[in-house]
Amino acid sequence: MSQGKALTGAEEFRAARDLLLGHREDQERAHREFTWPRPERFNWALDHFDEVAERRPDRTALWILDEGGGRTKYTYRHMSERSSQVANWLNNQGVRAGDRIMLMLGNQVELWETLLAAIKLGAVVVPTATNLSEGDLLDRLELGEISHVVCSAAETEKFETLRGHWTRICTGYVEGWLSYSDSEHAGLTFHPPHPTRPDDLLLLYFTSGTSSRPKLVAHTQSSYPIGHLSTMYWLGVRPGDVHLNVSEPGWSKHAYSSVFAPWNAEATVLVVDQGRWEAERLLDEVVRCGVDTLCAPPTVWRLLLQFDLTAWDVGLREAVSSGEPLNAEVVDKVREAWGVTVRDGFGQTETTILLGNGPGQEVVPGSMGREMPGYDVMLLDPVTDEPSATGQICVDTTTSPVGLMKGYSDRPQLTREVTGRGRYRTGDIAARDANGYITYIGRSDDVFKASDYRISPFEIESVLVEHEYVAEAAVVPSPHPLRRAVVKAYVSLAEGVPPDADTAGAVLTHVRERLSPYKWVRRVEFTELPKTASGKIRRVELRQAESERGTAIDGTRNPREYWEEDLPSLRD
Repeated sequence: MSQGKALTGAEEFRAARDLLLGHREDQERAHREFTWPRPERFNWALDHFDEVAERRPDRTALWILDEGGGRTKYTYRHMSERSSQVANWLNNQGVRAGDRIMLMLGNQVELWETLLAAIKLGAVVVPTATNLSEGDLLDRLELGEISHVVCSAAETEKFETLRGHWTRICTGYVEGWLSYSDSEHAGLTFHPPHPTRPDDLLLLYFTSGTSSRPKLVAHTQSSYPIGHLSTMYWLGVRPGDVHLNVSEPGWSKHAYSSVFAPWNAEATVLVVDQGRWEAERLLDEVVRCGVDTLCAPPTVWRLLLQFDLTAWDVGLREAVSSGEPLNAEVVDKVREAWGVTVRDGFGQTETTILLGNGPGQEVVPGSMGREMPGYDVMLLDPVTDEPSATGQICVDTTTSPVGLMKGYSDRPQLTREVTGRGRYRTGDIAARDANGYITYIGRSDDVFKASDYRISPFEIESVLVEHEYVAEAAVVPSPHPLRRAVVKAYVSLAEGVPPDADTAGAVLTHVRERLSPYKWVRRVEFTELPKTASGKIRRVELRQAESERGTAIDGTRNPREYWEEDLPSLRD
């Protein structure tokens, strides 16, 4: 390329990507030197993915291990050609730029083909989990203003009673539905009817609703495809790697780590599809498939620790966790078994990865790390809105970071509230140390006061899950006539552990030995924890259940609930 010649959108994107790959173990330098590519014309599927398919036609883009034992590899060239066929076919069925497609598929190749095809067309995808109820689907069809639905044959029954003017496309054969397989007769070359612009809508995600009703998050042709350069950097994924992400389709983490980040790096996306989750099978495949980088939520990492990890000779170079904060005990045990440090990261449906422990960096126990390239993060006091060592995680938006959402499409007023005055407010509270490392405290809605002390649920939950009896835990305030509130833990017990007074005493004693008295758990209830469809704990339900008891509580216990005064050995 001659000196002075302007970069094309694809060249600008790859230059930014290559800078991050070149500085993958120098996070400070990557943050200092990286600038977001802002091409005037850029279609990620056409200009990046198809270009990779031309250079690396035989490299595996997608490797699916299905529940029945099938093992199928799809090359970059195959995915490029098939997505062009699907784009041509969808266009022939009336799908136009800007149309909204509900994509309700499991971990099957058609999901990736359709997403690539939609990007090429300029259509808008509304990813939808397959475990939603008919009521949830109706809400999404209406709020999402859906024009087309793509689902598997097994899911079509859920739409039988739902009315609407939308095209019905099925990956199997069902009467009244268009057959996706007909796309195999379409042309292999796709010519877009209209060029896409960087700010055109691409994705509409319903948030998981851990603290409120779901919101409809809008992302563009640039905010996720280009924005996930930060996620690619955090993962540490390299060209040619085999990358495994443990996540179900329909949620933003699937797009994070099973689509954009690994394909930005020209890596292979490995999918281990499991109807009934089996940790041993997952570990077997990590070894058998030669996985280089592994991304899994804290729940999965904790479940893996129930097995002797030294029995699997993994070849992992990188291991990361996101979705909820990861407690230090998990990091220590995985490092002891495999010699790999699980690195935490922080992002939201509204963003790409904002904070993280980058590859090769020192990991401070319990910390989420520092800013990812492309983001400047500040902590602001929730009351004064002034910079503070402890405060709400906020993103400086005066530099227009590419990986930030366009807004909440169904709530313009909320968009203005969370993005006003030159910053995006995440709603999460954290603390920053002298070296810039940020440690998560909790959602602003989850942090509470007990006896006038500020309580971080995550800190106490991290101690609780260290006990062998505890599988998962959620901490909320419980009404108290004198202290206003005391700390209560809802606990899901490990298999085989009885939910009795002896267990309650052991768990509460464990906390007392490790935390200051004002953080002690005063009440514990053994139960299955309520979760969102994406698997996150819905503390809002637990807080509500406690608040309904009122401060004039009469001492009535819930089933399998124990208070410290019930246990003589714990009385002050």
